[in-house]
Amino acid sequence: MFQKILIANRGEIACRVIRTARRIGIATVAVYSDVDVGALHVEMADEAVRVGPASAQESYLSIERILSAAERTGAEAIHPGYGFLSENADFAAAVEAAGMVFIGPQASSIRAMGLKDAAKALMDQSGVPIVPGYHGEEQNDEFLADQATLIGYPVLIKARAGGGGKGMRRVDSEEDFREALAAARREAKAAFGDDAVLIERCLVRPRHIEVQIFGDRLGNVVHIFERDCSLQRRHQKVIEEAPAPGMTPEMRRAMGDAAVRAARAISYRGAGTVEFIADVSNGLRPDRFYFMEMNTRLQVEHAVTEAITGVDLVEWQLRVAAGEPLPKNQSELEIYGWAFEARIYAEDAAKGFLPATGTIRHLDFPDVTARIDSGIRPGDTVSAHYDPLIAKMIVHGPNRNVALSRLTRALQSSHVVGVTTNLEFLARLSAHEEVVAGHPDTGLIDRDLQLLTAVEPPADTVVALAAVLSMGALAPSSEGDPWLTLGHWQLWSEMQRIVALTYEGGHSTLRVAAKGFDFFAVHDGRRVIPVKIVSRQDDGCRAEVDGRQVQVKASAAAHHLVVSVDHRTHLFHLGNPLDFSAADVADGNRLIAPMPGFVKIVRTSSGAKVSKGDALIVMEAMKMELTLVAARDGTVEAVEVSEGQQVDEGAVLLTLRVEEM
Repeated sequence: MFQKILIANRGEIACRVIRTARRIGIATVAVYSDVDVGALHVEMADEAVRVGPASAQESYLSIERILSAAERTGAEAIHPGYGFLSENADFAAAVEAAGMVFIGPQASSIRAMGLKDAAKALMDQSGVPIVPGYHGEEQNDEFLADQATLIGYPVLIKARAGGGGKGMRRVDSEEDFREALAAARREAKAAFGDDAVLIERCLVRPRHIEVQIFGDRLGNVVHIFERDCSLQRRHQKVIEEAPAPGMTPEMRRAMGDAAVRAARAISYRGAGTVEFIADVSNGLRPDRFYFMEMNTRLQVEHAVTEAITGVDLVEWQLRVAAGEPLPKNQSELEIYGWAFEARIYAEDAAKGFLPATGTIRHLDFPDVTARIDSGIRPGDTVSAHYDPLIAKMIVHGPNRNVALSRLTRALQSSHVVGVTTNLEFLARLSAHEEVVAGHPDTGLIDRDLQLLTAVEPPADTVVALAAVLSMGALAPSSEGDPWLTLGHWQLWSEMQRIVALTYEGGHSTLRVAAKGFDFFAVHDGRRVIPVKIVSRQDDGCRAEVDGRQVQVKASAAAHHLVVSVDHRTHLFHLGNPLDFSAADVADGNRLIAPMPGFVKIVRTSSGAKVSKGDALIVMEAMKMELTLVAARDGTVEAVEVSEGQQVDEGAVLLTLRVEEM
């Protein structure tokens, strides 16, 4: 076994590998960029080496700098984690050439599966079923459009390199094909340096089921059962579960055997995942699943497989890389219960899952039955440089119903303050009737997107509570000062204050009157709502609002207040009660950058006439392409940016002149 390994990754991924390495007695080396100097994975490792500035291209993706760090620290092997260089065949080869062990498959296996078109051809030859489509070398736009027509709409355009949904577009009609093709090519080129695509039939209501496989240096290969990853948005997995609901022994055997054949076809070793798409129009059937791609690395969702099997997949990776045989054969592997994983991201689900940035002021995952894999702590910043994953929440239960109920409860009781998250979206999704019934599919989120992401204004009782908290009611009382211990009492009359709050869906001006120590009457213009602070905690309080006690998590800053109550989190902006003009008037005359990123395409120019909904500027941020559109009809007065320009959140991209009627 190795004495020391370097982990060529960051965040949750690196922390996960470090935990297993520490448990089995292996020393670890972390690498970090300038913005990660104080990160959790750096603190957890036995030693750490700086590899460059914030840009991933100059740090975590620099093969030369990663190898130099490993050589300087005497690491015997390099674990790539998942993402970054984990599926880079040149990196795997360079590690081996430098006399170290790559904790993953050999470079030839990565290359064999790195291009989807070649991989599908190889799988077809090996007897693994593939989706009907075009997987050839010809990349002329007109030719691809003709192929799409022959295949029949809807089709999927897919980048032949990489994964994770990058460079993928569903197209429903011939009229939309060329624009979707151009967008897919741009995204693929940016993500993988290769804009070649393939075209496949789009199954109307499919399920995404993947099989965990493992091979060793002795030629042994096993499958460690399946995971259902059908709950996706923008082809990115959101909630995964294992085993797959509705899976029959016959179907599991057929899919497992196909996955093992795929691994044997490339002499695979280490952890890998064979991803299939299943046509479930007539239920799960052994003759209705197709190979999509093979991920030649550990997957983000590997924890659900660990939960149902008791296998530590990272430990298996380390042992196999060190030359040991697989710890178990196929007959020794069993399934115990059910597991779910939810990916908690810094993103705004109500705004098209727009990635969010900010500093985490409070982080609370109180459900002790959930496993939390995270590389984030309070005080850490979610930046625009890397993936905005905050944590993975994994729950296990004796059956699917219990495990899913535990997931919903754990999501509802979790709180993140300082950055917008998808926690509420995940909680709604886990309670969706089709998910509860065990009928997930890849189109479910898109079909019910409005229901799952709808923003509901806070209840009047929550607004009243926020008004009281905005006055500093959470501040601890002073035991030594007789004047301060009187609370909000004042001579001759009760203290009153006008509080103005702006929130998603509206704004309110309230009158708060102190009736006694920690007891308030809040008048919202319609009725009086009594609010009492029952007890205080470090991160909030217990409050009685309108005769009902609730647990409250809260965090206040100079001009805003975050309140989490009844499994929902609300952001309140504190303003001047005499002036709500800024809240009332939408700024449709300027196009604003919704987050830090760079301008990829400018689709308009000064003096151009535009209509509401017209695409004006394409930005790229956090590996995602965002198309920004006109909020109203008008004439472009000025374009304030140019293609390739880096911009900050809130930057004015262009101004629009609205013609007077």
